[in-house]
Amino acid sequence: MADFFEFKNKTNIKENLEGSSAWTSPSNIALIKYWGKKDIQIPKNPSLSFTLSKCITNCKLKFKFSSLIKEFKFQLYFEGKREVSFETKMNVFFQRIKPYCSFLNNVELILETTNTFPHSSGIASSASAYSAISLCLMDIEKSLNPTISNEFFFKKASFLSRLGSGSACRSILGPVVIWGKNNIFHDSSNHYGSRFSNELHDIFKNYNDSILLVDKAQKQVSSSVGHDLMNDHFFSKNRLSQVDSNLTLMCDVLSNGNIDQFIKIVELEALTLHAMMMTSNPYFILLKPNTLNIINKVWDYRKSSGSKVCFTLDAGANIHLLYPNNEYDKIQSFIKKTLSVFCYNGEFINDQVGYGPNKL
Repeated sequence: MADFFEFKNKTNIKENLEGSSAWTSPSNIALIKYWGKKDIQIPKNPSLSFTLSKCITNCKLKFKFSSLIKEFKFQLYFEGKREVSFETKMNVFFQRIKPYCSFLNNVELILETTNTFPHSSGIASSASAYSAISLCLMDIEKSLNPTISNEFFFKKASFLSRLGSGSACRSILGPVVIWGKNNIFHDSSNHYGSRFSNELHDIFKNYNDSILLVDKAQKQVSSSVGHDLMNDHFFSKNRLSQVDSNLTLMCDVLSNGNIDQFIKIVELEALTLHAMMMTSNPYFILLKPNTLNIINKVWDYRKSSGSKVCFTLDAGANIHLLYPNNEYDKIQSFIKKTLSVFCYNGEFINDQVGYGPNKL
């Protein structure tokens, strides 16, 4: 796999090449969760996600390539301000991808990024950020080697983004992406995300995701630390068996449109994710009191109204409400009248299943 993604240097590279690239790339919300990694960003279990459309990172990259440049340099600006602390983390990413992007040894970069949603709060901002940056880097590679195919372009972008944030590899495609080798999809891989190849039922093609911002602060425990705690987790083997079962069921559901089964799997996966956090050693809790308040209100509303709304969570306190488009107006009213009081300043974001990044 490493050899496949190595940069194939061409002898006709133009010297002193300068240019820019700009991409928007979305966050994603996992329906089947992965928790735990091995080696470098290899998942312990496969995962499956909806690609979103409005929670995005905008990235503009300016580059200068020259064989006279002997030391890779970059600067990162977030929301118009240089962020040295982000650069430290980003440097780890660049060191990981250098074996596959040898042209970085002769490049100077300036990266400018903005988000449409809060970072480090349980919405996958790292997923959208690393995927957007990786797509821009692939534009550089395309400039240096125009022979690469579109398929290779996006597959390697997913591969690179995974080395920054595992879930980022699921943001390159859409509307449904699988990451992690499994027995259901033969083209699945631990190294990059693959588009869900079965026919997607119409009801899921414009599915809604309203993100209730319970807590906008940075998480007390990072996802990286949480993943590491799965290595010796007492329930790890049982969790892997559960994922295999839920992934098989979910793949059928996404094709047959059985929303009741969809709800059961999605909520079970969300609660299991946080159960694994609460039973790790050391244990920790990312849920907030208002997270639980919202969950109980959702259950009450679904029981009394017959609604098909359900919730899921990433590694944080914020709630994602998933529901079909024919319930949009009713769920908006439910959020405003009942749930917004449990949100930080009453804030929530309306999003929808999307179809992947866009080049600007």
